[in-house]
Amino acid sequence: MSIRFLIRRVLFYLMVIWVATTITFFIPRLSSKNPIRERFAELSRTGGFSPQDLEKIVESFNQKFGLDKPLLEQYASYIGSVLRGDFGYSLRFYPSRVEDIIRTSLPYSLTLLLFASVLSFLIGNFLGALSAWPRTPRWLKGLATPLIIMKGVHPVVLGIVLINIIAFQMKLLPITGTYTPGSVPSLKPEFLLDVARHLILPALSLVLATAGGWAMAMRGMGVTIQGEDYVNFAEHKGLRPNTIFGNYFVRNAILPQITAFALDLGALITSGLLVEGLYGVQGLGLRLQEAVTSNDFPVIYGIIIFIIVGVSVMMLISELLYPLFDPRVKLENK
Repeated sequence: MSIRFLIRRVLFYLMVIWVATTITFFIPRLSSKNPIRERFAELSRTGGFSPQDLEKIVESFNQKFGLDKPLLEQYASYIGSVLRGDFGYSLRFYPSRVEDIIRTSLPYSLTLLLFASVLSFLIGNFLGALSAWPRTPRWLKGLATPLIIMKGVHPVVLGIVLINIIAFQMKLLPITGTYTPGSVPSLKPEFLLDVARHLILPALSLVLATAGGWAMAMRGMGVTIQGEDYVNFAEHKGLRPNTIFGNYFVRNAILPQITAFALDLGALITSGLLVEGLYGVQGLGLRLQEAVTSNDFPVIYGIIIFIIVGVSVMMLISELLYPLFDPRVKLENK
């Protein structure tokens, strides 16, 4: 891999991040609503303060957040804040900073998404490979069918069904929440096990909704390589079926899936955010939904930009590591 190629890819993803953050900045400003006015008008209606003081409060906070400046000056300040990783203060939880909200919510989102994505990838690809392997028993091939059927069902819909059956009727797992109310977050095994119990249903919702896609794609790839020369050569050498299945069949069929794994991160994160809101998991998804309903624009900006940067970094890493999985691919400057 040449240095020029690495620099080009890094610059490409930096441009993607810049374009995405620019769109994130300008789209909310197409609306005539002032987020600070909307937020404090809501508080005024609930009796937080006198409506006569609303204009003074809005003017004061407009100056504090820079909303009284020209649009281009706001944009320059916004880009500078993004580069520093400073997203300012939350309007809803003032004086809490956006970075603090992201830092406290991130571990729960990472745990849920990492566990669900890896488990979905492994289960889906394994069952898809089995369904395409000619020597697989018929009953074993049928295991992928239910997952493929559920591929068209949204994770939120599956989550509602799981909550009703497993949590509400069977009472096997908690219905909502990240941990038992009253618990103090820590790294003690008791607390971690409690969090794990609360994350089982959200993770199961994501796995059931996404594993079918992996299974279907893996089955298609497996069917296309059945007649390849290296598979036939391995069979003629008299290798064991398990060796052929693992080293020749699955190893080659799964290569495009590795690329697709990075590309599907964005869709998985979007689904994960919605599932977090459904189950009340105190991750980025729940915080983002709270910010949207309360017009907390700094938190919305912070979480969206954080997700954009995270997905871009993951895609860059997967692109650079792909030659480790497929020696036929070389990253060269062309």
